Amino acid sequence: MDLQQMRYVLAVAETASFTRAAERCHIVQSALSHQVARLEKELGARLFERTSRRVRLTTAGEAFLPAARQALEAAERARAEVAAATGEIRGKLAVGSISTVAAVDLPAALRDYRLRYPRVRISLRVDSSERLVEQVRDGRLDAAFLGVQPGFRPQGVRDRELAQGRHVAVVAPGHPLAAEDEVDLPRLAEEVFVDFADGSAARAQSDEAFAAAGLRREVAFEVSGVELMARMVRHGLGIALLPAAFAADLPGLRSVPVRNGPVRVERLAWSRFAPSPAASAFLALLGVSEQGGGS
Repeated sequence: MDLQQMRYVLAVAETASFTRAAERCHIVQSALSHQVARLEKELGARLFERTSRRVRLTTAGEAFLPAARQALEAAERARAEVAAATGEIRGKLAVGSISTVAAVDLPAALRDYRLRYPRVRISLRVDSSERLVEQVRDGRLDAAFLGVQPGFRPQGVRDRELAQGRHVAVVAPGHPLAAEDEVDLPRLAEEVFVDFADGSAARAQSDEAFAAAGLRREVAFEVSGVELMARMVRHGLGIALLPAAFAADLPGLRSVPVRNGPVRVERLAWSRFAPSPAASAFLALLGVSEQGGGS
């Protein structure tokens, strides 16, 4: 069994196709299929069920995949560590972020990182805070920018608070609240809201503020992305509550301060274990100590 065979298996599993896997690995399909078949013979088990319509992992394939992925990551980490010892940072950097990050200019930070470390392959994944923490914990992400309610500490990772700020009410220019200098929660409770999914950390910040005030509100529209949220607010379908620092950059909308409104804390999370050279360099770029808080 060699690492190249593991790469082929991983490519087939991720693309669900021998043809697309061969294209990704820059090899002819017959050669890739031959190498996967050799590995299956060595293991004494089929890793894939193949039909004319689809390719999917067998039970044995599901069991093989995590260990194969770990072996490939360990090999890449070893190469990166050797390169770092000679003064070169290379390898992979996987970053996650909420869609409303405001404490850091993330595109600028990634640009600066790429200019400084051109041999590192950078990837970015936008997701909810809950899923980002899980992906940092299991090693799929090196670091992630979270947006959570005060007092929340992600478990199983190291983390650091980056910023804290209040939400503002985001309304269309023609909305009655657009002319107000400030609004309180009882007045906002009369409105229809566009918000994130129930149970998410992004939603909890607002839900907890209304609950603490003994108020109920109507969230008629649940969305997963801030772009759709902003468009729906512009069309007058509802109002939204978003961090002030982020809302300021939304064109065509009015931000109204909220008295005793929701508070959002932005945190950076990274692995409890020793970060790769690429991840260490990213944390250093952000001015973060690798030995930050954690639980």
